Amino acid sequence: MRATFESWLHRQWTKRGLLAWALSPLSLIFLCVARNRRLKTQPHKLPVPVVVVGNIYVGGTGKTPVTIALVKELIKRGHHPGVVSRGFGRKHDKPLMVLPDSPAQSVGDEPLLIARQTRVPVAVARDRVAAALLLLDKHPECDIIISDDGLQHYALARDVELAVVGARGLGNGWVLPAGPLREPPSRLDEVDAIVLNATEDTFDSRTPRFAATATLGLAKSLDGTRSLTLEEIAQKGKPVLAAAGIAAPGRFFAMLRAHDIEGPEMELGDHYAFDDNPFKNVKEEYILITGKDAVKCRQRPDIAADPRIYTVEYIVDIDPYLVDLIEHKLQQKVQK
Repeated sequence: MRATFESWLHRQWTKRGLLAWALSPLSLIFLCVARNRRLKTQPHKLPVPVVVVGNIYVGGTGKTPVTIALVKELIKRGHHPGVVSRGFGRKHDKPLMVLPDSPAQSVGDEPLLIARQTRVPVAVARDRVAAALLLLDKHPECDIIISDDGLQHYALARDVELAVVGARGLGNGWVLPAGPLREPPSRLDEVDAIVLNATEDTFDSRTPRFAATATLGLAKSLDGTRSLTLEEIAQKGKPVLAAAGIAAPGRFFAMLRAHDIEGPEMELGDHYAFDDNPFKNVKEEYILITGKDAVKCRQRPDIAADPRIYTVEYIVDIDPYLVDLIEHKLQQKVQK
């Protein structure tokens, strides 16, 4: 039901129809409140540089895969990054360090995915400043903080802003609730770079743009003991179910179809909690899921024990010139 409503809502946000026009007065109020909050917020400056990877479109645009790719590139260049995140869906707001085996309900699925895939220090809290201070206290070796999301969290002073535009583009270009945007499109003129992640949407902005390219890698069993290529799965000709609890599941399904994997598709809704086992009555011999879902599935014994479930690697490559730009911006900050 939730996934169906999310899909319907995003379809409404692609146009300026009757619903959008009816809600437009509320959007003006939202915009005024957001601008007033921004003006009144006093940013907290950290002792290390901060790079925010965010968006203006509500929901997922692929920020977390871009964050993971950026962290890996920074490590290659000799940096020691740490990551802060809100931790969507957490049970409480206390700042916490994220470990690779932390419970997903305590730290959030995306921070847990970042911790597992990068092995860098990760801290979570609604208050990103509190998360960053905890991270630096526990890991003083960190020389740069990456904020996964938080473009609108103005309490955290930032040195570089990256705005990720995903497959849904900018929708109808209006702010909530008449449209899907947290801030107007003009906000993109203020950031340091725009990262285009699987979008063909066109929009005006003078900000430099860089592409993020995504590919699917191996399919690995939840216990990590078995792996198959997608070509091997396709060649077996056995029934396959694709399932995704992410913001834009259609992208994942389309990429699987490009590998000749056809079958039923299960949209679970973004940040699906797996409080119930959605695969209990599934008859297919292979179940392919995303890494974001896998961190939660591994923590449910009945799902973790299902040998049919494979996690499909989602690999994002970012333009090296984007990393060059970030390093250049940070160097400029140091010299001032």
